[in-house]
Amino acid sequence: MKTKFVTLLLVITVVACNEKQANSAEENPPSSYLDYSNSDDQLTGGIKMIPITTDKGTFNVFTKRVGNNPKMRVLLLHGGPGGTHECFAAFDGYLPNEEIEYIYYDQLDSYYSDKPNDSTLWTTERFVEEVEQVRIALHLTKDNFYLLGHSWGGILAMEYALKYQQNLKGLIISNMMMSAPDYGKYANEVLGPKLDPEVLKEIKALEAKNDFSNPRYTELLMNHYYTKHILRLPLEAWPEPINRMFNHLNPNIYVYMQGHSEFGMTGDATLKNWDVTDRLKSIKTPTLVIAGTHDTMDPKHMEWVANELPNGRLLLCENGSHLAFYDDQKTYFPGLIKFVKEVNNQQFK
Repeated sequence: MKTKFVTLLLVITVVACNEKQANSAEENPPSSYLDYSNSDDQLTGGIKMIPITTDKGTFNVFTKRVGNNPKMRVLLLHGGPGGTHECFAAFDGYLPNEEIEYIYYDQLDSYYSDKPNDSTLWTTERFVEEVEQVRIALHLTKDNFYLLGHSWGGILAMEYALKYQQNLKGLIISNMMMSAPDYGKYANEVLGPKLDPEVLKEIKALEAKNDFSNPRYTELLMNHYYTKHILRLPLEAWPEPINRMFNHLNPNIYVYMQGHSEFGMTGDATLKNWDVTDRLKSIKTPTLVIAGTHDTMDPKHMEWVANELPNGRLLLCENGSHLAFYDDQKTYFPGLIKFVKEVNNQQFK
C-alpha cells in the first residue's frame, strides 16, 4: 500500500507541474525577437543585399538584421567614409537583451558592399538617397525607424534627417560635430597641443611634406593620438572587430572625402567645409547626441548641438573617446537604450 501511495503522489506531482508549466507558457509566451520564421531573410540569417540605383548603374549594398521588433528598428551608419559595419559589433552585447532590432549596413564602396570605385558617387547627396533606398527596401517607417550615425555616419544621418525627417521616429548622432571647420579647429587648437611637443612637431613635419604613407606617421598617430582620443585602450588590447574594420577600410573614399590628416579635414577633402549648424533648429525629430569627454569631437560643441535641436538630448560618456561604445559602454548603451525606449513609449522629453 505504501508503494502505491508514493506512486500516486508522484503522478499527482508530475501532473501538477505540467499544468503549471503549461499555464506559465500561456501567460508568458516565448519572445518573437529571435523568430526569423516566415521571413524572407531567414535563409541568410538576416542578411540582405539591397540593390541601389545610381546615375552610374545599379549596385548592391550589404545589410544584416539582428532581431525582430516591429516597433524599434535601428539602422546603423558606420564611419569613415569607407569604414564598415564591423565597428558596431559591441551592439550584439547589449541590444538583443533589450529586444531592440538593429541593422548592420555597409555603405556603397565599403568592404561588404559593391565597390564601383567611382568618385562621382562619393557625395553626401548621393549617400542620402542610398539610405532612403535602404529604408524603403527594409520597410522602415516613421513608426519604428531609428537612424544611428557614428562619425562620418553622423554627417550622413544628419543630412538624411534634413531631407527626410518625416520618415524618422528617432535620430542618434554619435560622436560627430556638426561643423567640419570647427572639428579641425578643435583638433589643432585643443587636442594637438596636449601631445608631447616633439611628437606633435614630427607629425606636423610629416604632414607638411604630405608624407602620409610614411609608416612613422601612422606609428605616431596610433601610439600617441588614437589611444587617447579614438579608443582609450592600449593598441594590443583593441577589440578584434575594430582591428578588422581598420583592415577593411577603403582608403580611396576615405581620403577623397575626409583627407589624409587626423587633425581635421584638409587638402582637397570634399567634406572640409561641411557645416549644418545653422540648420539644426529645423530638425523636430527626437534626437540623442552622444559625446565623449576624450573624443576628437569637442564635447562642448556636442552639448551645444543637443541644446540647439528642438527635441535634442545630450549623452556624455565621461570615460569615452571617439569609439565610446567600446571605452565607455557603461554609459553609452544604457543611455542609448533609454532613449530608444522612451521615444517608443512616447515618454521622451
